[in-house]
Amino acid sequence: MYNGRTLVHERTLNKQLLVVFGKKYSQSSKIMAVEDNDSQVVLTHPSNPETSVTILKYGANVISWKNKGTELLWLSEGAKLDGSKPVRGGIPLVFPVFGKQKNESHPTFPLPQHGFARNSTWEFLGQTTANPPTVQFALSPEQVSSESLQLWGKGKYDFTLILTISLEEEKLTTSIEVENPGAEEFEFNWLFHTYFRVPDITDTLVNNLIDQKCFDQLLAEEYVEKSPVVSFHEEFDRVYKKVDTSKIFQIIEFGKVLVNVERVNLPDAVVWNPWIKKSDGMADFLPKTGYLNMVCVEPGHVSDFVTLKKGEKWSGSQVLTVGGEIKVQTNIY
Repeated sequence: MYNGRTLVHERTLNKQLLVVFGKKYSQSSKIMAVEDNDSQVVLTHPSNPETSVTILKYGANVISWKNKGTELLWLSEGAKLDGSKPVRGGIPLVFPVFGKQKNESHPTFPLPQHGFARNSTWEFLGQTTANPPTVQFALSPEQVSSESLQLWGKGKYDFTLILTISLEEEKLTTSIEVENPGAEEFEFNWLFHTYFRVPDITDTLVNNLIDQKCFDQLLAEEYVEKSPVVSFHEEFDRVYKKVDTSKIFQIIEFGKVLVNVERVNLPDAVVWNPWIKKSDGMADFLPKTGYLNMVCVEPGHVSDFVTLKKGEKWSGSQVLTVGGEIKVQTNIY
């Protein structure tokens, strides 16, 4: 077991071996488990060629998750996949700051909205297991532009991020580990900014958020959510704070569970839909009616910062599963 940058370097040295392992596995199977296509990595489940996940190396952004041929993530038709700007859709990664920092004295204040993880090209470390197909990506100062690094504490922070993505039947798990191998402690936010595809947002509900403290970013007010289920009929942008991680968020349409969102060590959740005016103002949001077919339910640690001292690690996971029964974990009466 290796720590910090040593882990990244060791996995870099073993990168060819890991990829070869993936190719060997594919040669003995009808389905190629992992394909490295220069700019993208594609995982295909060995038992079903129509179950797959595609990860763009730029931002380590998952841009597609298909379950038995059905696409479960929303990706804008105007999304830039050439590394020219952060991807609109899929699962963008937010680090080290969520949104735009308003406190001028905080080290993340000079950074652009959502930080630099989503607009840096991550290193593909290779495949770690064959079934379920699992891969890892790494981000450290070597993969980030010098301009971005200088904006965060004038470049004094050292970090190692390891992203693990695992594809099972009916399940996609994305896990992040952040380590501080440097001398300076730092604070950060983390968010899986997940865009889910839905048939019609006006028929879509998200449950198990009642009685949770939330910050409404449109009203700039904090209050306790009192709706038994969250529904969408206008722009929606709320940060639900410190929600017990035993609670599962379910995206539901007409009594059918589309996706379950589980969290490991990610206490917060952002729920967002831009609606008409906001969508119209985003050049890369296409089609403009796309808001009708998406909703963001985003597990993270954003209501406050994680503090990481020298040598410390922090980790969190998002676990997405398909279908199942409606689970009511709150008092809706």
